[in-house]
Amino acid sequence: MSKKRDYTDPKMFEPLDAEEAEIMASRERGEWVSMAPEELKRTKKKLQEMARNTLKKSERATIRLAKADLEGIKMMAAKEGIGYQTLISSLIHKYVTGQIETS
Repeated sequence: MSKKRDYTDPKMFEPLDAEEAEIMASRERGEWVSMAPEELKRTKKKLQEMARNTLKKSERATIRLAKADLEGIKMMAAKEGIGYQTLISSLIHKYVTGQIETS
């Protein structure tokens, strides 16, 4: 059974971390504005398409990795709370799209 939330408790609205505190302060300063319904619809459609494209899996690849590298990847993936194959795929995607550069 889940605990009922007390929306009158001021602690419920305290920021969890520095990033959330900045977001809340930005909102309170009036820096956030609502989108027009048409713009919201276009943005939502664009983001949904991006998500679909990200999740598409159309090719399979087999690679050989050093045991130590694979174990390191598995540990990093566990820290991130994702599967190691997802992490490998994400790293490759970031490299191909220029988000990760080589020296």
